[in-house]
Amino acid sequence: MAPTSKPKLDVAVTKPTPYTFDLGLLLANDPNPLSTSTPSADAPTDSISPSALEAQLAATARDGAQALINQMLSTLPLSATQAGVLLSLPAITTPLPREKPLPTLKAPTKWEQFAARKGIKPKTREQRHAKSSQYNEDTGEWERTWGYDKGGVRKRKEEGAVQRDWLVEVDEDKEREEKAAKLKLRNKNKKRKA
Repeated sequence: MAPTSKPKLDVAVTKPTPYTFDLGLLLANDPNPLSTSTPSADAPTDSISPSALEAQLAATARDGAQALINQMLSTLPLSATQAGVLLSLPAITTPLPREKPLPTLKAPTKWEQFAARKGIKPKTREQRHAKSSQYNEDTGEWERTWGYDKGGVRKRKEEGAVQRDWLVEVDEDKEREEKAAKLKLRNKNKKRKA
């Protein structure tokens, strides 16, 4: 038994009122009304079965898509590239509605006005990066000049390098004097409160 195949549909689509197209949006507008009732001998005249309605909607959608493709192939310029055949879409002609109005432009700040007058432009990423790091010839690496891990200190600590100032001498006399001065100040504050 041979497999049944669907009959090939006609490529040309004819409607009582022609379609209107907006090829920029790939839009085909069909002004013809849809008929939701088809009179038949055994069915009431006001209703149509769901399967018949589904088939009618599918046929209408297919006709709209076929008309859009026909219009695109007959009016738009074709160009062949290595990627394939390309169609160049025209500009959009149908205005699409917005839920909210377009946002208004913000007034420039005082700094932006000053920068425009003086010709000051923001630094690029490369300029900021060049200023924030410098090349250390001893280690042969780029190090930060400010902020986190300035000069690669954290990296050296992680590698197990010993800090240069690991031994600090403490002046015991100076420490004793500072401690006595703090104690004296605390006693004066207690006397004032009492």
